[in-house]
This record gives sequence, structure tokens and C-alpha cells, in this order.
Amino acid sequence: MNQVKIGKFIAKTRKSQNLTQRQLADALSISDKTVSKWECGKGLPEASLMLPLCDILNITVNDLLSGEKVSDVDYQKKAEDNMMDLMKENEENKKRMALSVVCGVITIIAVCSLTIIASYIEMPTIARVALIVFAVATAVTGIGAAAVLEVKAGYYECPHCKALFVPAMGAYVKGYHTFTKRRLTCPECGKTGMCKHRIVR
Repeated sequence: MNQVKIGKFIAKTRKSQNLTQRQLADALSISDKTVSKWECGKGLPEASLMLPLCDILNITVNDLLSGEKVSDVDYQKKAEDNMMDLMKENEENKKRMALSVVCGVITIIAVCSLTIIASYIEMPTIARVALIVFAVATAVTGIGAAAVLEVKAGYYECPHCKALFVPAMGAYVKGYHTFTKRRLTCPECGKTGMCKHRIVR
């Protein structure tokens, strides 16, 4: 889905309704920064806000996801295209998550193997040091790649306002976590909590 096109459409439709970003945000019980983020093409409204947003702007969800007013003739095709886009996005997120897991497992195996070789096989000290340095570099690279893939695989759900968001890499790395949750600050409500990782919208 074209987030920039959808954002421009939200802005245009909001202005045609004579609403400010603040008025639209208040009507949806969100911050005006969230509306600004949508209109700049930096995110999409989460599913729970789509119907209320469309009601306020007097548009359909199909119009919103298409980023334009859809004529009756094109309505069915646009609906199908939007559904396919959502399904494709969910599939891509699942693939990224699987790649993240595979990358993590391969990294662990590689680092353990290199460490065992460096510890138990007879070799010159310089070679042993080089092997340990290589193991550390492999660990850093592998964990970094797995983290990048995981951040891009889906969304995190705020436990307070239920907003879905993709965290910045810095916030992701700093936040302590369990297997399914990570402590993050929600960009929508500004509260910090254990946000659940969701692969699909």
C-alpha cells in the first residue's frame, strides 16, 4: 500500500471537511502527532481506527486504503487489490520473522563452532586470537541482522491504547524483552509498557 498517497488523501479529505489535525485527533482520541504522521506517509491508521476515521471523513475503508475516492465501477477491483496488498504484507512479515529466527540459529551454531575450534584445536596463538575475533564479529553481525529482520517483521501493539507501531532501531535494541514482548514507548499515547509483537495486522 502506498502510505504517502494515503497520507495525502487523508490530509486532503480532512481539509475538505474543514477539520484541523487537532480536531480530527480529538475526535479519534489520539494525538495530533499521529494524524501528522499519517499525513506525512510515515504510517497507517491501525485497524481499530479505520472505521471511525472513515466515518468522520465521510469516506469508505476502500477509499482510505486506495488513497483516493473509488468509483462504483472500480469498487470491487480496488477492494480485491487492497485485500491482496494486506495479505502480501502479512506474508512478507512472516518471511522476515522466519529469516530472523534462521539467522539467529545459524549465528549461534557458527559462534559456538568457532569458539570450540579456538579452544580445543592446537594452533598458533595469533591464529587462536584471530579465530576468537572472527567469532565475535560473526556474533555481532548475525545478531544485528536478526534484529533488523525482526523489527521489520510486523508491528508492536501498545498494551495501553492498542496502537500498532514499528519501533525505531535504537528503542528496539535498548528495550528489554521476553520471547513475545518488548518494553517500548508507544508513539501514539506516549506510555511505556511491554508491547506484544504481532506479525499480522
